[in-house]
Amino acid sequence: MSHSIERQILKGSPPGTQRELVLHRFGPAEADARAYIQASLHADEVPAMLVAQHLLELLKAADAQAAIKGRITVVPYANPLGLSQFVNGVHLGRYNLPGGGNYNRLWPDLYDLIRDELRGRLGPDANTNKQLIRQAMKQAVTTLQVHSELEHLKQLLAREACDADLVLDLHCDDDALMHLYLTPEHWPAGTDLAADLECRAVLLASDSGGGSFDEAFSTPWPRLADAFPEHPIPRDACFSATVELRGQADVDDTLAAEDARALYRELQRRGLVAGLPSPAKALQCEATALEACELAKSPASGILSYRKNLGERVAKGDVIADLVDPSHYGDTASRQEIRASTDGVLLTRRLHKYVRAGDNLAKIVGTEPLPERTGLLLED
Repeated sequence: MSHSIERQILKGSPPGTQRELVLHRFGPAEADARAYIQASLHADEVPAMLVAQHLLELLKAADAQAAIKGRITVVPYANPLGLSQFVNGVHLGRYNLPGGGNYNRLWPDLYDLIRDELRGRLGPDANTNKQLIRQAMKQAVTTLQVHSELEHLKQLLAREACDADLVLDLHCDDDALMHLYLTPEHWPAGTDLAADLECRAVLLASDSGGGSFDEAFSTPWPRLADAFPEHPIPRDACFSATVELRGQADVDDTLAAEDARALYRELQRRGLVAGLPSPAKALQCEATALEACELAKSPASGILSYRKNLGERVAKGDVIADLVDPSHYGDTASRQEIRASTDGVLLTRRLHKYVRAGDNLAKIVGTEPLPERTGLLLED
């Protein structure tokens, strides 16, 4: 059996405290094919941790049958810092409370870190170049200066993911249907994964603007290929995706077990686990540009009452929700209609129904890029 468990203590913890990152490793350390899967970088997105538990059981069973062919690393909770963040009994795991911001933003730009280092070192063979680039990435991440628990956590996670062929960052949204974030280089290669997960949307962006974890490992490859056109560099060397496992309330063993089986079949398709996966399910959506996904925002503070359900198709101008002002009663000022600005499918809604002005209320996945969707395309 190849299964081992590694524990990394985070540097910079306050006196009297200690936090650790737990990594489960399967398969031969020297294997060429490598996968990295982590759960709940946003620590309050609990469905991902339950899916990881089910996936670990599948991998342990496969390991007992000597069926693990590649190197697979699973991190069952990627954010021990966020797991401890409770304020008056409420778990707040999306942002680093001491001031580090959103845990899934501002990951190292590996392209900038290694571009100059690669000059004069690349050759005529694509696979040799790929290995050289991965070595440079790992070296760059390993030598980053870290001064806090958060910086050390980011270094550890990035070091694990930077030389993987497959990187899956497991999240969930607020109240949502299953969906994926990918770069255009990985579509239609991600079709089977999207089908098996029964995704209702696949959102594509070459650069979503936030420095997210998944893009830290997928976007350097096409950028390097463009920077060194005289050398063969595979643009799709790292298939990296953010998997949005429905909504925060969807913590259910039946769902988690099926999601874990879908991830396991992806590992089989990529040769990391022996055996032929069952045929992929029917694809439920086509991929669309992230710029075509409307983020409906609240015009004021108030109580949110939705008129449309998740998965419903809406047309531009349709009322998707009412915003109720509790300081008014029985007059026109007491309610505002929230209308769709595009034709599409209602993908996400807000779980908590009291909102502030400017809060995101819903995502509507359309097909036509929206002129206002530039720069930072993600919610913070």
